[in-house]
This record gives sequence, structure tokens and C-alpha cells, in this order.
Amino acid sequence: MTDRPTVLVTGGAGYIGSHACRALSAAGYQPVVYDNLSTGHRSFVAGPLVIGDLLDDAALARAFADHKVTAVMHFAAASLVGESMTDPQKYYINNVQGTLSLLQAMRNAGCHRIVFSSTGAVYGNADSKELPEDFPCAPINPYGASKWMIERMLADYRAAYGFGAFCLRYFNASGADPAGGIGELRDNETHLIPRAMMALQGHVDFAVFGDDYDTPDGTAIRDYIHVTDLAAAHVAALKLLEQGHAGGSFNLGTGSGFSVREILNAIRQETGREVPHTVKPRRAGDPTYLVADPSAARKVLNFVPRHSDLPTVIRTAWAWHQKAHPFRSR
Repeated sequence: MTDRPTVLVTGGAGYIGSHACRALSAAGYQPVVYDNLSTGHRSFVAGPLVIGDLLDDAALARAFADHKVTAVMHFAAASLVGESMTDPQKYYINNVQGTLSLLQAMRNAGCHRIVFSSTGAVYGNADSKELPEDFPCAPINPYGASKWMIERMLADYRAAYGFGAFCLRYFNASGADPAGGIGELRDNETHLIPRAMMALQGHVDFAVFGDDYDTPDGTAIRDYIHVTDLAAAHVAALKLLEQGHAGGSFNLGTGSGFSVREILNAIRQETGREVPHTVKPRRAGDPTYLVADPSAARKVLNFVPRHSDLPTVIRTAWAWHQKAHPFRSR
């Protein structure tokens, strides 16, 4: 056993969770991954792994007891916007009911610190440009709605049970570990940057969904935040909880947005290749413009993105995808 503080990382075998585990280890914590491996990867886990589902109360109880957990980082969730529109029940069961199960296990174990993976999707289709945390939350898809429900739950748990809870609303997680060991890897890839790179390598077809948005080039605009910066922010939030901070909701983004076409151009500049693509109608549930106002996180969490400039995002993602998805002829 280690004398380092133990943090249970739900979804720690996934993209963002695995990067957070590495950041925790570097900061002197012992991450313990709790994951059902439905979308995560055993090869991404460096350290203890508990294979279990959030809806399995007995498995959760054993994990807390066996590892003397002092805090939780909660990444486990269904997270595909399009799928949430066609199968909302999956999102309310996995995300909301699963989190309630986790919170009950935490209370039973006397663990009251949690850093929660929320999302900019809680804001919905905002007319505002850079979104501050006090902008009204009005999610337009069940994925965003499920995350907003969890934020509301955590506010109530703070008030009633003395929880310390940070809800980190990050925007478009992107990039990969600069060391190249982990990155985005999904059986059904829907995210823009990895899917574009996989199309470039001959693995999938790529479509631009909507070129008639009210933006300069007609394509949707997003704020891309490097996954390594996200991981660092989670560790900073945990340290504040240990100092007695009550938590709260904070945006994790850069404050700058890029359109789909700008991302494709950046990929072309990095790789020297044009991403083959078609243009299709907009997808239901996709807002026009989603860019963070990160000033509150800068002030409270001392959050300064160090890897989130677009060239670094694209360069690290491309290095990972050349390893994870070698070129093939189609």
C-alpha cells in the first residue's frame, strides 16, 4: 500500500480520465481507476484498476473500502450528443442514476470530495459569445441536460451534506499526451479532430455537418482545450478541496473559437494533406457557437492553458493517431 492520498477515478481508462490519472500520479496522488471498460482501454491504465459499473453498489462499496479513497474524480459517462438525442434513456440512467449511486457510495464511505467532469453543453445554443458561468444553462440535448442535472445534484449535496464539489465545464477536449502513450481512441469516433485524422488515414469517411451556420465560413465554432491542460485543472481543483474550498462550477476553455473549416485547414498545415470530406445537413443538438469565458477558472484555479494553442493540439493529436491508426489504402 502507498501512503499517498488515494483518488478514485471513475472512467479512468478513457480519454480524459487516463490523462487525469497521469497528472494525479505526477502530483503525488495514487489514482485508482474504476471503469467498466465499455469504452475505456485497459492499456491506458497505469496503476490499480477496479472493473465495475457505477450502478453496481456492491462493487463501488468494495472499491471505497479496499482502497481507502479520500476523493473522487468523476469522468464515467455516456457522452455522444447525437446518440443522446436518439437514446436519451441511456444518458439519464448512465449519467444521472450512475452518479447518484456514486454519491451514495461516497456518503457511506465518509468521502465528501469530488471533481466532476461537466461540459459546456450545459449552456445550450447560447447567443452570447464567450460564455461566463452565470450565463443561464439551457441544454438542447439530453447529454448536456444530464450533466446539468448532476451539477444541480452536487449543489444540493454541498448544502445538505457538506460535500466539496467542483464541476468543471470543459469545452472541446482535444490533443493527446505529448509523450505519445495515450490519446483519443474509440470504437465509434464522432469527435471532429480524431475523426478527420482517421479519414486522412483511410479509416473512416468524414462529413462536415452544416455549412449554413451564422458564422464567417458557415461552419460551427468551438473552443478546443488540450487534454493535458484539462488534467492539470482537475488536480488544481482537488488541491483546493483539500484546503477546504466548497467548489463550484467553472469553465475550462481558452476563450478562443475555431470553426470546423479552420480545424481542417490546421490539420492540412500539420500533415500536408487535405482531409477528404463531404458536407451534410446540421445534426440535431449542435449549437452554432460554444466558446468559454475562462476568467473565473483563471482566478480561482489559477488555470492557464499551456498546451491549448491550435498547432500544439493538432501536432500532439496527429502524433498519437499515426501510432493508433496507421495509414491504410481504401
